[in-house]
Amino acid sequence: MFSFRSLLKDRLELVLRIGVFGTFLGHGIFALEGKQRFAEMIQSIAPVDTATATSLLFSIGIIDIVVAFWMLLKPHRLVLAYATVWAFMTALARITAGDPVWDFVERAPNWAVSLALLLYIQFRSKQRQQEKGVPVAA
Repeated sequence: MFSFRSLLKDRLELVLRIGVFGTFLGHGIFALEGKQRFAEMIQSIAPVDTATATSLLFSIGIIDIVVAFWMLLKPHRLVLAYATVWAFMTALARITAGDPVWDFVERAPNWAVSLALLLYIQFRSKQRQQEKGVPVAA
């Protein structure tokens, strides 16, 4: 059961959730707005015209916003794994779109925060199992 009180007790998890939420909400809004740079990045990867890239951005924006609120309310490992891979790949897409490598480096927090939350949730799960006396695989 979701409880704000228990979430406030675990400040690290709260901060990580807010970080993932902010990353995906912000990018989702930009995608819904059809941000030109995002469309250009799609076109650098896939042979599509601007109209198609902009249409794809709308779907991507919806998915990003769903992920944002999912992370804020109740993170799930599979969604966090998706968020980590997606954020890494979109940061990497900067290089394929002709941006300097530093644009990728600058965006490391976009995927690293998702990864940190995923690892933290896995750690907490193992910790709870050990407290219950359940054997935990390494």
